[in-house]
Amino acid sequence: MESEVQRKARLAHEAARYMAAADTAAKNQALSCIADSLEAHGADIMAANAQDIARARQRGMSESMLDRLTLTEERIHDMAVGVRQVITLPDPAGKVLDEWDRPNGLHIQKVTVPLGVIAMIYESRPNVTIDAAVLCIKSGNACVLRGGSESIQSNMALTAVLKEGLAQAGLPEDAVALLENTDRALVKELLTERRYIDLAIPRGGAGLIQMVVQTATVPCIETGSGVCHVYVDRDADLDMAVRIVENAKVSRPSTCNAMETLLVHRDVAEDFLRRLAPVMARDAVELRGDEASCAIDKTMKAAEEADWETEYNALIMSVRVVSSLEEAMDHIRRYSTHHSEAIITNNAETAQVFQQGIDSAAVYVNASTRFTDGFEFGFGAEIGISTQKLHVRGPMGLDALVSYKYVISGSGQIR
Repeated sequence: MESEVQRKARLAHEAARYMAAADTAAKNQALSCIADSLEAHGADIMAANAQDIARARQRGMSESMLDRLTLTEERIHDMAVGVRQVITLPDPAGKVLDEWDRPNGLHIQKVTVPLGVIAMIYESRPNVTIDAAVLCIKSGNACVLRGGSESIQSNMALTAVLKEGLAQAGLPEDAVALLENTDRALVKELLTERRYIDLAIPRGGAGLIQMVVQTATVPCIETGSGVCHVYVDRDADLDMAVRIVENAKVSRPSTCNAMETLLVHRDVAEDFLRRLAPVMARDAVELRGDEASCAIDKTMKAAEEADWETEYNALIMSVRVVSSLEEAMDHIRRYSTHHSEAIITNNAETAQVFQQGIDSAAVYVNASTRFTDGFEFGFGAEIGISTQKLHVRGPMGLDALVSYKYVISGSGQIR
């Protein structure tokens, strides 16, 4: 007897053939129906979400994580707007990337094709259900979704909307599947289902991502875990630095592109931290500093070794005073998750050394790490942020969800 994973993965695998053959108009029609259905069923979605919120509160979920879980009328509207934006994006499948003729008369084309069936494993953010499925549909893929148990009611309501949109466009409903059994054992089964799953993408905290990477026998992309740094250089505009640090930490601390560690050059540390402290106090940010930082700001807690490698997802920030650019870069190399790092400096040479020497997916000069996002990069949408180097890196838009094949036309050639 088939398990839920086997059955839904098999059906998605069968549906993937039809999705790969679907034209852009049919896929866009499905997305339009999904956007309309999201708004039409907003009350039902929020009612389902309320069940998840109530259960999460009883279990003591933090406020920042509750924020990730919560769906409001505005957020559902924004989701629908996001789906309609995907309609306007170019179809990534079926593009001729290159073509040429060989001396023997063979004509060769390199053409983009969908990956097949994508398994998405994610935690409390129910918006990922829509984001992931919509990008898979647009790129001609099928998907099997496995959200966190804390968002199961929300995800079921959203999946019903997705299936309704596919059916209205004449596309197979099985192109989107949600695992409704929240037993964690199913995740391992999904990640080792090589017959039907072509790629696994995790979205969540470091623990989830490492579990997926270490468990999967299907290809997977390491995404999302963000111990992001901002380094305030000796030649920084300190007022600019305060604004950037506040935005990078406070604007949405639960996201993977939020800053976790602040590094400050010792020549400006006292001046800068005295400017920053009242801003962080106003924003209710807890500061955990090294000895030099704590000596400047007596309200700081002493940082422990674990703080430098922690993705807080909360209003907590580690602070360290460094003696040089090299020391800042060494700290980042040691503790970074290769997501996003920033330097604040007016020294062009220093900025260039930093950008060349830091091996992360996104390296900023005089800008917040919060811009590491598919929409902000102009991709229109994203399915995740890759912190590895193959086959994609950084924000993953539609083009990350296709591969390619060679299409060869001949006239009887033999070798």
